[in-house]
Amino acid sequence: MVGNLFSVRLLNRVAANLKKMSSNTKDDVLQDKRSKIMARGLPKQKPIEGVKQVLLVASGKGGVGKSTTAVNVALALAANEPDFQSTWKQAVTTNISSLLLIMEYDQAKTLIKLSYSRHRGPNGSSQDSNLYCQQTKAVGLLDADIYGPSIPKMMNLKGNPEVTSKNLMRPLVNYGISCMSMGFLVEETAPIVWRGLMVMSAIEKLLRQVDWHELDYLIIDMPPGTGDIQLSISQNIPVAGAVIVSTPQDIALLDAHKGAEMFRKVNVPVLGLIQNMSVFQCPKCKHETHIFGADGVKKLSKNIGIDVLGDIPLHVHIRETSDSGKPIVVSQPQSNVAQAYLKIAAEIVKRLSLFPI
Repeated sequence: MVGNLFSVRLLNRVAANLKKMSSNTKDDVLQDKRSKIMARGLPKQKPIEGVKQVLLVASGKGGVGKSTTAVNVALALAANEPDFQSTWKQAVTTNISSLLLIMEYDQAKTLIKLSYSRHRGPNGSSQDSNLYCQQTKAVGLLDADIYGPSIPKMMNLKGNPEVTSKNLMRPLVNYGISCMSMGFLVEETAPIVWRGLMVMSAIEKLLRQVDWHELDYLIIDMPPGTGDIQLSISQNIPVAGAVIVSTPQDIALLDAHKGAEMFRKVNVPVLGLIQNMSVFQCPKCKHETHIFGADGVKKLSKNIGIDVLGDIPLHVHIRETSDSGKPIVVSQPQSNVAQAYLKIAAEIVKRLSLFPI
């Protein structure tokens, strides 16, 4: 009887030890798996071939003028050579012979390439666009807003991209800016009804399967919000910096704050904030009205410690030129609005030099 009781206790003790050993083994295996997963870390960033610096133009909320800002900032960056700003403004409204009167031929040839941009017309044929002046900076514009691409209309571009022998899409070009958008790959009125995986696949193709050639800057017009696309782009490619566009309205500022915090979490430098639609001036009496509030972005700037790069007013010419595919920076380069974009571009260039890739 005593022997049987001893045997039962011994068996129970052995079983408990085996269970404990098994539990420890499972914990060790689980811990090992966790260590391996953590060792992988975030996705390794792979540069886009031919692109020196990537700039993200983002906003937390839609409808604040982010795409319009992205287009005009891209054009301003392409023309943003401080020593030749006056020459550039004059070149847009004059002709080659007049330009050569104010510059040496070799200097003009090297620093300013004045030409007519060729792009596809509405019927797929090639047609001349407005006269533009391209400085030494090569700029590309990527429309990452898969569901609502705006770049094709704003840049007056239509048609399907050509494909190279390496199976890369060639960007469509207007005003000296190389552009790529989902809008070039689908019908203008066709909705994009895709789930997340398909959208991410499209973004990967737009990033990796485009022949960008050699670019000084690639401007990415980001979709609104802080979702998968923003996270994927921020983590998969080296980003030189991001700018946040917002109106002074409190509702827009809440989402702009979230956007800035998201970029901070993924270690993307936030170069600054752009206050869009800051003030409306009556064209008749010149009275100024702050329709969306006054200095909201400047207040946010103080709260989160990020500089304001500049203000863009609410002006009918911005809307008209964007809708007609003739952005105000190239169609009205000497206007106060165009100068505001040029100043913002200069501030961006200054800050990009502080965050080398």
